[in-house]
Amino acid sequence: MLESEVKIMRSKVAVLKTSPEDVIEDYKKLLSLAEMEKHLDKSCVTILKDNISWHYPYPAANTTPWQLEGVICYLKDCGFKDIVVVQNNTVVTNPFKGEKLNKYTGIFKRYGVKVLFNFRKEDMRWIKYKPKSEMLVLDKIYPKGIMIPDYFIGKNIVHLPTMKCHIYTTTTGAMKNAFGGLLNTKRHYTHSVIHETLVDLLKIQKEIHAGIFAAMDGTIAGNGPGPRTMIPVIKNYILASHDQVAIDAIASKMMGFDPMTIDYIRIADQQGLGNGMIENIDIVGENISDVNFGFKVGDNMASKVGDLLWFGPLKKIQKLFFQTPLVYVFILGSAVYHDYIWYPLKGRKIVLEFQNNTDWGKLFKSY
Repeated sequence: MLESEVKIMRSKVAVLKTSPEDVIEDYKKLLSLAEMEKHLDKSCVTILKDNISWHYPYPAANTTPWQLEGVICYLKDCGFKDIVVVQNNTVVTNPFKGEKLNKYTGIFKRYGVKVLFNFRKEDMRWIKYKPKSEMLVLDKIYPKGIMIPDYFIGKNIVHLPTMKCHIYTTTTGAMKNAFGGLLNTKRHYTHSVIHETLVDLLKIQKEIHAGIFAAMDGTIAGNGPGPRTMIPVIKNYILASHDQVAIDAIASKMMGFDPMTIDYIRIADQQGLGNGMIENIDIVGENISDVNFGFKVGDNMASKVGDLLWFGPLKKIQKLFFQTPLVYVFILGSAVYHDYIWYPLKGRKIVLEFQNNTDWGKLFKSY
C-alpha cells in the first residue's frame, strides 16, 4: 500500500464557549462531547493531574477551581468512584501553598477526593521503568534508569492544563502537564531537549496508564512569557480530548501558532502518538475556524538566562550549572525573581484587578 493511501485515524477535540454562570454544566457537556467516559476505565483509579505552575493564584497559570470541579462532577455522574489527585513538587513552586491559594482544598473536601504527593514516600515510590517504546532522549539523560512513580501504573490519568504560552515550548498544555508528575526533581536535566522529552513521556504514558484524557481551561488564557509572568486574557473557551497531541494542536492554533512548527507537537504526530495536523482533527462544539488570539511568547529575565544556558552559547557547559549543586543558584535566582520581584511589582496588581473587576475573578473568590 502506498503511503498516501494509508488511512489516518482521526482525532476528536471538543471546544465550547462558556461563562461564569454556566461553566460547571458546560464542562459536563464538553466532556460528554469528547466522550471522556469511553476513554477511561471505570474499574480503575482515576488520577487527576492538576497544573500548579505557580503557587500564587495568577490567572491562566494554574488549573482553575471550576475546571477541577467540573471534571470531578462529570466523573462522579458517570460512576467513577475512585478519584485521586496527585500533586508534584517543583524547585520553584510550593504545592501545599498552591492548593490553598488556588482554592482546590475546599473542592477536594466537598467531593471526598483524596490528595497524594509524588514526593512523599508514604504515598508512592519512585521505581526504575524500562519503556517498551524507543526513547528519543530520556534513556540518554538518565543512563542509570528512567524513574517514575509506581502509583501511576495501571491507572487512568486526566490532565488539567490551562491554555497558555511557554517560554521554552511556545505553548504548554496536555503533553507538558505530564512533566511534573512523571519526572522527579532532576527533571531540569531535560530542558535543552524539552520537546523530545515530552514526546518520550507521552510514549511512557501510553504504556502505563489504563486511559488518558485532558480537559483544558481557556476561560482565561495566558499571553506572553508563560507559564507564570503572562498577560491574562479572558477568552471563555474550554477544550477536551483523549488525544493529547490533538488538544495541544488545537489550543496552539487558537492561540495563533502553527501547531506543526512546534517541535513537541510535530514530533509526536510524526511518531504516530496523536494528530498534530489540524486537517486530521474533528472539532466538535464551537466553530473555531476563524479563532486566532494572536498570542506571542516573548521573554522575561528568567527566560533570557535559561536561553543562554540551555539553548545558547553556554549550552556546552550546562551540565556544570544544572547537574551539580550550582543548580541551586539558578533555582534561587528564579524564585527570587518571580516571587519577590515580578509578583510584588507587577503580578499582585494583575491578580487584584482580575479578582475584583471581572466576573471570572468574582467566581474565583466565591470558592
